[in-house]
Amino acid sequence: MKRPELIVIDVDGTLVDSVPDLAYCVDEMMKQLGLPVRGEEAVRQWVGNGVERLVRRALINQLNGEPDDADFDKAMPIFMDLYAENTSKRSALYPGVAEGLAYLKAQGFQLGCVTNKAEQFTLPILKDLGIFDYFKVIVSGDTLDKKKPDPLPLLHIAESYGVSPENSMMLGDSVSDVKAARAANFSIICMSYGYNHGVDIRDANPDLVMDSFVELKEVFPA
Repeated sequence: MKRPELIVIDVDGTLVDSVPDLAYCVDEMMKQLGLPVRGEEAVRQWVGNGVERLVRRALINQLNGEPDDADFDKAMPIFMDLYAENTSKRSALYPGVAEGLAYLKAQGFQLGCVTNKAEQFTLPILKDLGIFDYFKVIVSGDTLDKKKPDPLPLLHIAESYGVSPENSMMLGDSVSDVKAARAANFSIICMSYGYNHGVDIRDANPDLVMDSFVELKEVFPA
């Protein structure tokens, strides 16, 4: 692959396995609503489009569709309160992430962070897991008017660094990341282990698929 000047990295499903915390909050929310819990396996298929979409999916127990407005209006504040207290208690960096980030920094790559997660949850999880300082620019789901798969967050980060999209790359895990990268004219590497609603990310045709951040040493050798 062409060596980029800027690498913009997604959070959930790429850097961090956040499903254990999200699943805990979903199930505690469901209990408070007097509804059946959903479990971690189901939540793992639903994440990747922000917590509002996750709550809607949990209420109807499926990926697509909409819950009753009154049910959602009751559920969302419960979930937000739970997740504020459980943002990073059970979440963890994927194996190889710490080593991969250290390598990218040592090689002089400029690093940005992009996520559809709200800032109030994004910053704590990055800080609690010890990777906040790698990123000079962090764009969360509520930073701009639009979020992934719209290209605006990626273009905003590239502009902030003064790097052209053609010299920028995204590291992600989902079809949303691929769509955003293509629309922004970024190259795109996806992780095989992330959150893509149970579909193999290779079907979205990213430029490369990796199993671990450690492989970045082979993709961009010193």
